[in-house]
Parts: sequence; structure tokens; C-alpha cells
Amino acid sequence: MIASQSSSKKDSGVIAPYGGTLVDLMVPSEQQETVRQSISKTLECSDRNACDIELLIVGGFSPERGFMHQADYDAVVQGHRTTSGYLFGLPIVMDTDRNDLKLGDRVLLTYKGEELAVLEIEDKWEPDKVVEAKGCYGTTSLEHPAVRMIATERKRFYIGGKVHGLTIPKRTFPCKTPAQVRSELPAGEDVVAFQCRNPIHRAHYELFTRALSAQNVSKNAVVLVHPTCGPTQQDDIPGVVRFQTYESLASEVENPRIRWAYLPYAMHMAGPREALQHMIIRRNYGCTHFIIGRDMAGCKSHLNGEDFYGAYEAQDFARECAPELAMETVPSLNLVYTEEEGYVTAEHAEARGLHVKKLSGTQFRKMLRSGEEIPEWFAFRSVVKVLRAA
Repeated sequence: MIASQSSSKKDSGVIAPYGGTLVDLMVPSEQQETVRQSISKTLECSDRNACDIELLIVGGFSPERGFMHQADYDAVVQGHRTTSGYLFGLPIVMDTDRNDLKLGDRVLLTYKGEELAVLEIEDKWEPDKVVEAKGCYGTTSLEHPAVRMIATERKRFYIGGKVHGLTIPKRTFPCKTPAQVRSELPAGEDVVAFQCRNPIHRAHYELFTRALSAQNVSKNAVVLVHPTCGPTQQDDIPGVVRFQTYESLASEVENPRIRWAYLPYAMHMAGPREALQHMIIRRNYGCTHFIIGRDMAGCKSHLNGEDFYGAYEAQDFARECAPELAMETVPSLNLVYTEEEGYVTAEHAEARGLHVKKLSGTQFRKMLRSGEEIPEWFAFRSVVKVLRAA
């Protein structure tokens, strides 16, 4: 167990990154030519690879300094912890089908015409993906999106080693680095992270603004709305469209206690393991608290509609890991909209006999397509406008 630096704060008054130091793998411009001269081979990256490379370079995965070796991969799969003792929800690996990549090679990692980084290959192995699926996702069912991903998208071999950054991907949605986000946070105050992968509606807004009033949150805390904009479930709204909804909403809602940033992270829908992964990343971005939804990063079987994870499994696991991360969890309130009092907790509405108004996601999408008026209690006008245009 790693406990050192867990509660330390830097001179800026912002919580220290996990491990005590924010990793920065970007090679200074004057040294990049020397690094390039050592390149022996080139490997084109997937969208998911590119997200992982970016987070490694900028320190989002601190204290990791490269793609994991097999020993760390095995340790994380089996027990959500590296061989050094650091918590980690999911392994960070580079995959390939190429037999010609050998130990000692320095490989240029490219992505859509960009030269992102150089990887020193220090380990290469053929993973047991059945063991990986069961350990990380709790199932071997191909109905689980991440199990299907590692079985059908990830290649035969995994390679690990140090990463030397050359640039970060140019994206439609600009992603601030952890250092940039941290520099904009108030010193000595709590920072509550709100993770999402869908457009933000009224209930979400009520949820993360009310989190600022939680008992374990400081009086002048701020919330960091930090959506993931990388690959996600197949039927989710594309990242570019989600980004447009966030930008429009940020312009519509002026609240000095809200900070906005975007995370180049590829979702796994891994429930409890993903909750831990998100907490580690958000600590590196300067957050002290993390809002945990009732079924965070969960997914369902398309055959029987059953959830892969229990309703509170992610919350319980995150709460168990939080002390070691020097973070606190903020349980997601179960909010409903009532005719009499607006948004209240479901328990309050039931106790008072209030009239709850509901609108399902299926109904919402149908109303969007047909041009029907969307009630303002459910969705922001700016978000609806973007979704209809898309």
C-alpha cells in the first residue's frame, strides 16, 4: 500500500498528484531530434491508444511513465494495484499484431499523420484475455463492451516500456493538461469532480451544483465538470457532438464555481474498476472529491437487460479506495423533478407525496427527432439545439 504524500499539498494549495509528482513525458523541443534519431520502427495507433498516450505524456496517469510491463499488467488485472503498490483500476497497454517488434526497439507511435511519441520496448507478451476480462470487468461475456473490445479490437501482443512524448493529438475538443487545470483551481479549496460521457441535462446540473453543499466539501469549493470525450459505447453520442453540447451549456450557464475541461479518455464501462481509474485521473487534475453515480460506468446485457454490476458496487469500491487516494467520494443524489418543488431527492418526494414528472431517454430522443417541444425542466435549450442540429 502506498500512503506517502497521500495528503500533501503543493505550494499552490492544490492536492498533490498521485505519487507526489505530476509526470511530464514531453521531450523538450531542442532534444526531440536526438530522440527521433534513435527510432527503428513505426507503429500506427488506434483512437484508444492515442488517448492513453496523451494521458501518459501529460501526467493524467501519474505516477505511470509508460505502458505497463507484464508484471504490472498482471498485478493490476488480478488486484487493481501495480507491483510498486500503487492503486490502478485498469492496465495501460499498447497492443500490436506485429512479430517484428522486439525488445530494445524504439518505436515511433503515429496517429492520423501525427508523430505522438517514441516507445522504448522493454517487454512484450501474449496476454490471456479471458483472465483480463474476468479480472477487470468481472465477466467474459462478449456482450460487455470492453470484453468485446479486448477480444476483437486489441491485437495479439501487448508491449510495455517508457514513453517519450513528441506532441499530443490535435482534437476537435481541446483537452487541458493536468498542469493547466491545476493552475486554474483555487488554492486551499476542495475541488469536486463530475465525470460524464453524455450531454448534461437539468438533473445532472442540479446534481453537481448541489454536491458543493455536501457536508464533506469546503464552503468555497468548486466543481470540475470533466467529461470524457474519447471512444465510448457504440450507441453513445459521438464525442464531437457531446463537446458541442458542453461548450453551449458553459456559455448559457454562468456560474463562477464551475470549471470546465475535457478528458481524452476511452471508456471501458468497467463499473467499480473504472470508478477507481477515474478517481486517480481526477486527483492528478487537482480534484479532492469525486461524485460517484449509483451505477457509474455500468452497462447492461442486450439479451436479458440485466446489469453487469450491482447498483452500488462502484460507490462501495470507490469509497473503500478513497482514503488511500486522500480523496473523498460524494454519492450521487437520486433527484427527481416535481410539480410542486422542482428538483428534490426521490426520498423527499415520496415522503411528501409530491407529483413526480418523468421523461425517459427513449421519449427524449423521439421528441428530438419529431421536433416536439422539450420541457425546460428536463433539458437546457442550448443542449437541445445542438442535439437537433446533429
